[in-house]
Amino acid sequence: MTPDAQHSDGPAQPLRSDAERNRERIVAAARTVFARDGLSASMASVAREAGVGIATMFRRFPTKEELVDAVFSDRMGAYADAVTVALDDPDPWNGFVGYIETACAMQAADSGFADVLTMSFPTAKVLEQRRNEAYQAMLRLIDRAKDTGRLREDFDPSDLVLIHMANAGVVNVTGDAAPDAWRRVVALFVQSLEAPARGPLPASPGHEPLYKAMVRAGQGTAAPPPGKSS
Repeated sequence: MTPDAQHSDGPAQPLRSDAERNRERIVAAARTVFARDGLSASMASVAREAGVGIATMFRRFPTKEELVDAVFSDRMGAYADAVTVALDDPDPWNGFVGYIETACAMQAADSGFADVLTMSFPTAKVLEQRRNEAYQAMLRLIDRAKDTGRLREDFDPSDLVLIHMANAGVVNVTGDAAPDAWRRVVALFVQSLEAPARGPLPASPGHEPLYKAMVRAGQGTAAPPPGKSS
C-alpha cells in the first residue's frame, strides 16, 4: 500500500462509522416518534429526537418512505409471521380470528404501524415485499375459513384493509384516553364476520381502489427535503 493510499484510507473509516451511528440514531428515534405520534410526525421531529441536524437526516434518508422502510420492515415481517401462525392453526376459523386480533393488537401497540397497515409506499421495497407476502398468505387463510362455513361467504380480502383502516382510526383517536377501546371494535368486527350472515353486505370497494387510497395516504405523509417546497 502506498503512503498516499494509507493517507486516503485512514480518515474514511471513522466517517463511515459516524454515518452508521447517525443512521442508527435516526432509526431508533423514528421508532419512538412514529410509535407515539404516527406517520404524520415530521422528519424535523425525528431529527430532534435523534439529536441530529435536518440536513444529516436527509443525507441518511432522502425521503420519508426510505425512513419508513428502515423502521417498519421488521414489523411488517412480524405481521407476515402472524398470518403464517394463523395458517398453522388446525381450526381455520380460530386461525382467522387470531390473525385479526394479533394484527389489530400490533396497531394498538404502535401508532406508526397502525398507519403503515393503511398506507402503501411503493418505493419502500422491503416493506412492500413483506406486505405482499402477507397478503398472499391471507388469501389462503380466508379461503380456509370460508371452507369451514364459519366465515361469511361475501367476505372479501379488501375487507381486511377496511378493518385495519377502522382500527387505526380508533387507535389514533382514543390514544391513552381509552387504550383498550380497539378490543371492543375488533370483537364487533369478528362477530359480524361469522356465518350465518344476517344480511348481505354492500358491494366491496375492491382491491385496486383501496390500493390507490393507500398509496395516496402514504404520499400524504411525505415531506420535502430542506430547501424544497411541498
